[in-house]
Amino acid sequence: MMDGKPGIPVSLFFDYNCPWCYLASGRLGRLRRHYHLDVLWRFIETRPSVPAGGAEAPPSLRRPDPALRRLLEEEKLPWQPAGIVANTRRAILLAQTTLLQQPSRFIALHERLFLAGFAEGRNIGDPATLRDLADELDLNALLHTAWETPAAMQVLLSHVEEAQRLGLQEVPTIVVAGRAFAGVTAVDLLEQALMQHTGCP
Repeated sequence: MMDGKPGIPVSLFFDYNCPWCYLASGRLGRLRRHYHLDVLWRFIETRPSVPAGGAEAPPSLRRPDPALRRLLEEEKLPWQPAGIVANTRRAILLAQTTLLQQPSRFIALHERLFLAGFAEGRNIGDPATLRDLADELDLNALLHTAWETPAAMQVLLSHVEEAQRLGLQEVPTIVVAGRAFAGVTAVDLLEQALMQHTGCP
C-alpha cells in the first residue's frame, strides 16, 4: 500500500540460476523504484536434476550471447562468467522463508543471491555459500526452518501449480492482471504500459 492505495499486482516467475531472470529482476527492481508495484515473487526450480554440488555450466552461461551482455550492461548489472549451474532448491527455500518470516529483508537476500551467482561466480546451491550469505544478512535463524521444515516447500509447490495452471513454458514470465508475458521483454511491455498509465513520456 502507498498513500492508502494498493499497488499494481505483478507476479514474476523465476529461478536464481537463470541469467535472463537476473536481468528481468534487475529491470523490475528499477521499475519498483518509480512505480507502485505489488510484486508476488514466484520461485520455479528449473533444474531440479542438477546435483547438489552443481553441474558444469553450458556455453551460454560461460560465454553469454552478445544481446544478454549488452542488456546487462545497460542495466548496470555486473556479470562474471559462471563455471557451474547451481541446484537452487536450498536458495529458493531460504528466499521463500525470508518472504514468509522477515519480508522486509527479502529484497536484500534476493539481490544478493543473484549477485553471488552471476557477479561472483559462487555456487548458490552450496549450503556453505548460503550460510555465508545468511550470516552476511543476519538471516541465520531462518536456515533450519527453510531447509528442515515443510512450510516453504508447500508454498513453492503452489507456485509450480500456478505456473502449470497458466501453461507457462519458460522463465522469466511476468503475469499482470491475469495475463502472462514470457521472456525478459515482458518487463519492457510492463514499463510501456506503466508509462502510458501515468502519462510519463
